[in-house]
Amino acid sequence: MPLPTPAVARQRAHTRRIEVEGFLREDGMLELDASLTDIKDLDYPIASGVRPAGVPVHLMRVRVTFDEGFNIIAAAACSDGVPYPGYCDTIGPVYARLVGLNLVRGFRRTVGEMFSDVSGCTHITELLLSLPTAAIQTFATFRRDNEETKEKPFQLDRCHALETSSAAVQRYYPKWYRRGDPAA
Repeated sequence: MPLPTPAVARQRAHTRRIEVEGFLREDGMLELDASLTDIKDLDYPIASGVRPAGVPVHLMRVRVTFDEGFNIIAAAACSDGVPYPGYCDTIGPVYARLVGLNLVRGFRRTVGEMFSDVSGCTHITELLLSLPTAAIQTFATFRRDNEETKEKPFQLDRCHALETSSAAVQRYYPKWYRRGDPAA
């Protein structure tokens, strides 16, 4: 169901786009290329000068390479569009500290701690928060989601639709269906 029609006429002023692409490399590693773009629909006066409408105020990019255990083995970040050239665009190298983190175990919390406030770029750090689920979706491309395994499929009990006591699990993952409390 789409959002309701706006009740009052409005004019768009700002667009933020976050895009994440997942890749399988020839060496078997997986990679995510992510970008965050902020564009104004009107000329935007800021301390460093007027940013013309349609020209990105922010264009940040991140690449992480990870293994099948979701461990980051390489990371790079850059800022190609910034409000304060020569200043904002110098933080990219600190994101090499992502190497060694796991995308699905405490990643968002750790990223928040490592790169908060002046320790990182607000926009790059925010972009990183999209990576865990994109990594799972990239990995899932190469796995059948209900294949027979001894371990409970990763996606179960991670969203309301796939709670192990739900009708969806009873229908699509009957082996893992549990009546009542999913923690039981």
